[in-house]
Amino acid sequence: MELQKANQVSKDYGISTRMLRYYEQVGLLQSLRIDDYAYRVYDESAIIRLRQIIVLRKLRVPVKQIISILNNSSAAETVEIFRQNISNLDEEITALSTVKSILIHFVDELSKKANISLNLSLLGDETVFSVINALSFPNNQIKEVKENLTMENLNNANESLNKLTDVRIIYLPPMTVAAASATGDNCEGKALEMTERFVKEMNLLKIKPDIRQFGFDCSMGQTGVGENSHKYQVWISIPDDLEVPEPLVKRVFKGGLYASHMIKMGDFHHWNLLREWVNSSDEYDNDWNTVRCEPYEHDMDRCFEESLNFWNNLQNPNFNPDNSQLDLLFPIREKG
Repeated sequence: MELQKANQVSKDYGISTRMLRYYEQVGLLQSLRIDDYAYRVYDESAIIRLRQIIVLRKLRVPVKQIISILNNSSAAETVEIFRQNISNLDEEITALSTVKSILIHFVDELSKKANISLNLSLLGDETVFSVINALSFPNNQIKEVKENLTMENLNNANESLNKLTDVRIIYLPPMTVAAASATGDNCEGKALEMTERFVKEMNLLKIKPDIRQFGFDCSMGQTGVGENSHKYQVWISIPDDLEVPEPLVKRVFKGGLYASHMIKMGDFHHWNLLREWVNSSDEYDNDWNTVRCEPYEHDMDRCFEESLNFWNNLQNPNFNPDNSQLDLLFPIREKG
């Protein structure tokens, strides 16, 4: 089997490149580096391991348990893990069956009378409340970004959100940008490739030494951490008078105020921390829905991920994208 780039693996197996990096960070997957080649590649053994991970995730086995199964566990320990997951599924099936029965009961009762407000008193029925309140759903329903955390960890994290101290308040100035959009599998990688090719063809590193690159998910309904984007757009700052060839689009960014937090590549769960910091701020409001560019398209009034040191990284043949630093930029406005 030929070595495969991360973008190709992402496309073939329907898994985001961010999730591939996450699996590497937790020690489940290993990529290779080839001399004078900037991108990660995967050999046959890595692809086999990825397939194993995908199968276990489809079986709803949490990542923490997958690490144990694939890296350290004996057969007896693996059997015990599977038995525990079977038990969790049994609990979930029972709970969902109860939910279904209650909903059917609600439908039957509400269908008998036209006055819905009277019948909604069912929601306050003491027996119904006791049954619903006693339902237990297993922990493996918690989203991927949280599945390695205990409830104590989550509580501690929640308490620390307002203590985030490395948030900077910055003003992004107005600028003209060339925008590349891509949809479907590996849309982020496709958009990045389009803009990097544009930068080289236009010799932008020479004529625009203050060049900046921004990326953002513009799917209908933002995707979660580690989930595949459905639509992604990348912006490259350009001289105002530069012509932009299709399929790229020339846009004017109006500028604005942002809460900024730097991360290393892969730490995208920090978006949750930054959002909570903004929402709990005494000085700033979330400015998520203000239109800040033209021509405007849906979901272009959101947040950005800016690649730091972009000028230097792009012309470095030995640059490792996994070592990238990014600024997470969340749109805000001053209160009052």
